[in-house]
Amino acid sequence: MSASIGLQKIAFLGNYVPRMCGIATFTHDLHRSISCSLPEADCYVGAVTDKADSYNYPDEVRFQIQEKDLRGYHRSADLLNFRNADVLCVQHEFGIYGGAAGNYLLALLKEVRMPIVTTLHTILENPTKDQGEVMEELTRLSDRLVVMGRKGRDILQDIYNVPSSKIDIIPHGIPNGEYSDTEPFKEQFGVSGRQVMLTFGLIGPGKGIEHAIEALPIIIKRHPEVVYLILGATHPNLLASDGERYRLGLINLAERHGVQEQVIFHNRYVSLEDLKEFIGAADIYLTPYLRKEQITSGTLAYAFGSGKVVVSTPYWHAEELLANGCGALVPFHDPAAIAKAVGDFLDDPTRMEEIRHEAYAIGREMTWPAVARQYLASFTHACADRRTSPRTAFADWTLKNRPNVLPSRKLDHLMRMSDDTGIFQHAIFNVPNFHEGYCADDNARAYILSTLLAEQEHIPEEQILSKFIAVYLAFLSAALDYSSGRFRNFMSYGREWLEHAGSEDSHGRSLWATGLGAARAPNEGFRRLSAQLFEVALPVIETFTSPRSWAFTMLGIEEYLNTHPNHGQANDIYRKLAHRLSKLWQANADDNWPWFEQSVTYENARLSQVMILYGQRYNDPAALEIGLTSLHWLASIQTAETGCFRPIGSNGFYLRNSNPAVFDQQPVEAQAMIAACKVAYRATHDLIWLTESKRAFEWFLGRNDLGLPLYDFASGACSDGLHRDRINENQGAESTLAFHLSLSEMVDAEFGVIKSNITGAATSTT
Repeated sequence: MSASIGLQKIAFLGNYVPRMCGIATFTHDLHRSISCSLPEADCYVGAVTDKADSYNYPDEVRFQIQEKDLRGYHRSADLLNFRNADVLCVQHEFGIYGGAAGNYLLALLKEVRMPIVTTLHTILENPTKDQGEVMEELTRLSDRLVVMGRKGRDILQDIYNVPSSKIDIIPHGIPNGEYSDTEPFKEQFGVSGRQVMLTFGLIGPGKGIEHAIEALPIIIKRHPEVVYLILGATHPNLLASDGERYRLGLINLAERHGVQEQVIFHNRYVSLEDLKEFIGAADIYLTPYLRKEQITSGTLAYAFGSGKVVVSTPYWHAEELLANGCGALVPFHDPAAIAKAVGDFLDDPTRMEEIRHEAYAIGREMTWPAVARQYLASFTHACADRRTSPRTAFADWTLKNRPNVLPSRKLDHLMRMSDDTGIFQHAIFNVPNFHEGYCADDNARAYILSTLLAEQEHIPEEQILSKFIAVYLAFLSAALDYSSGRFRNFMSYGREWLEHAGSEDSHGRSLWATGLGAARAPNEGFRRLSAQLFEVALPVIETFTSPRSWAFTMLGIEEYLNTHPNHGQANDIYRKLAHRLSKLWQANADDNWPWFEQSVTYENARLSQVMILYGQRYNDPAALEIGLTSLHWLASIQTAETGCFRPIGSNGFYLRNSNPAVFDQQPVEAQAMIAACKVAYRATHDLIWLTESKRAFEWFLGRNDLGLPLYDFASGACSDGLHRDRINENQGAESTLAFHLSLSEMVDAEFGVIKSNITGAATSTT
C-alpha cells in the first residue's frame, strides 16, 4: 500500500528561495522532491520573508508571511484552513519567525486544523526561557517531529520529554549525483593536478574558517600542491550589519601566513548545478565549525553523500555522520590538528578512495528521492493519527477565542513631529509647535518606541522610525551633563538648553530609555552609547525623592539587567528603590486604601508594574504581592459604571477621603495601565489582566466616557486628552507616543491570548 494514500494537498512553511539561507534551500529541495514523488498532489509553499519588498518567489509560493507581522500568522492560518490542506510541513529554526524566540509561529500552529509535521533544524540542550517555552509548545502542537539524527531524538526525549513514537529520524537530503573522478572538474576550475580542500556555505564567524587558513602553512609543507577553496557569499544578515569584515579578515590572515597563493575565495551564492561541480573538484571537505551544538549541516550532508573525505570539528551532526570512520574529527580551535588530519589523508590516497566509496554508498539513503519517501510516510502517519479529530475550521473563531483586531500602525504624524534635532513636544492641532521646542521626556519615549519597532514589528521601509533612532539617542546624549550626571529636559527650537538639570521624572524616563537601548537597540554603537549614558546618569537617582522617577529608573534597570545581569551598581540601586517603594506602601496602605501614597496622581500603574517586575527578578513574593494588590485596586477605581476605562483625571487627581477627578483624562494613564497589566499577566497567567489591558487600550479607540476616539486612524496621531465635553484637538508627542507604545504592548498581549488558548493554562478570577 502506498505510504502517501489520501495526500492530495501538502503545504510547506519556511524560508524559501531566492532568499539566501540554508533553510530556504532545504524547503525548496524538500518541496521539489515531494512534488516529484507525488505528482498528483497539490504541493505549495508559504514563505516566511524578512524584506518589505519581498523576493521574486516562484509560482509554488502561494502566500507569504512577514516574519514580524503577528497578524500575518493568523491570516495564513485562515488561508491554510480554507485551502483544506491535508498536512502542513513546517521548517523550524528559532530565528526565522517573529516574536521572542520565534513564538509568533505558535499563533499559526494553534489555529490550523490539519496535521502538522515539523522539521527541527535546531535543537538545544540548554535553551533560554523563551526558547524552552517555544519548544515545549511546538513539540505539543506538532503531530510528528522530524530530526536529522539520533542526537536530535535523544535531546527531544531527555530534555523535552517527547515520546519516541512521535519522532521520525530522516536525514538531510542531498542531490542524487553519480560517483565521479575529481580531475575533470579540477580542469574546469583551473586547478588540474592540485589537491583541493573545500569549505562551502554562507560565510560567517561561526564557520571557523580562520583555523583552516592557519593550518595551511603546515599542510603545504607536506603537500605544496594543496589549494583551499572557500565557496559562498557572506550571510545576508552579517553583510547588513558588518559588511565584509569577516571575509576581509580571512584574506588578511591568509596574507599574514603567506598562503594567499593557496587560498581561493569564490564570493557568491551558487546554484545547485554549480555546487555539484565545485564539490566534484574537491578531495577533502573541511567543516571547522566552532560550536558543538549544531544538530545538522546541509553542506556536510551534501559533501559526505557525494563521496568526499571529510575533516571536521566534532559538532553533533559531524560526530554522528563520521562515527564509522568515514572521515576525521579534530578538536575545536585547533589548526595543528586540522593540518595533521589533512596531511595524513593526502599521504594515503588508497585510504581516501576507500572512504570516498563508503561515504557515497551511505549517501544513497540520503538522496532527496529517498528522503521524500520517508517524509511521505511521516505525513501519512500524522494524518492517520488525526482521523479521529475532524477539522472544524470555524469552531474557535468566536470573539472570545480569537485575538484582538488591533488597528494598523501609522507613523505619519510622528515623522511629521520629528526633525534632525529630535521630536517636538507639542502640536497645534496636527502641526508641530516650534515655539515649545523639544524635551528629553518625549525623546526618551520616542527612542523607546523606535527601538521596539525595529525589534518587534514589520513596517514598510518608507514609514519606519529607524532612521530617527539615532536622532532621539543623540538628543539624549546631548541632554546629559556628564559633570553632574543629570539629564537636562527642555531645549528651545534654537537648540539652546533652558535649564541646567531637568525634573527627576524626566531623568528617570531618560534612564528607562537608555537602559532599554543598552539591551535592545538595533546595532552595537547605539547599545554602547546607551549603556554609557545609563551608567553615568544612574548614581544620582539615589538622591531623588519622586516615586515616579524611581519607577521609571527601575524600568530602565530591568531592561539593562537583561544583558548586564551581574552589574553590581544596577542591582544595588534596583534593590534600594524597591525597598523605598515598599516602605511607602507600609506607611500608607491599608485594606481600604491599598496604595503607596495618600493620593493617586499620574502614571500610577508604573509603581505597581515595577514591584511586579522586581518581585519576579529577585524571587521576592512580598514585592510581587504589593504590585498585584495595588494594581487590582487601581483597576477597580479606574473602571467607570459603564465598564469602560476611566483614568484618574489630572484636574485634581484622587486624594484620600475625597472623590477621584474624572477629567482631564490623559493618554499616558492608559499606556501605563496596559504595560502594568501585561507584566501582571506574565507573572500570574490570570486572564483578568488581558481583559484590563484590552479595556485600557479601547479607551484610545472610543470606549471611554465620551464615546469619542482619540486615535486618528489616518495619520497615526493621538489627541492630547479627554476633556469633560470634548476631545483635546492638539496632537502632541507625549500622547501620540503613548498610543504607539500601547499598541506595541498590545501586540505582546495579543500573543498572551494566543498562548493561553494553546496551553489552556491561564486562569481567570472574573
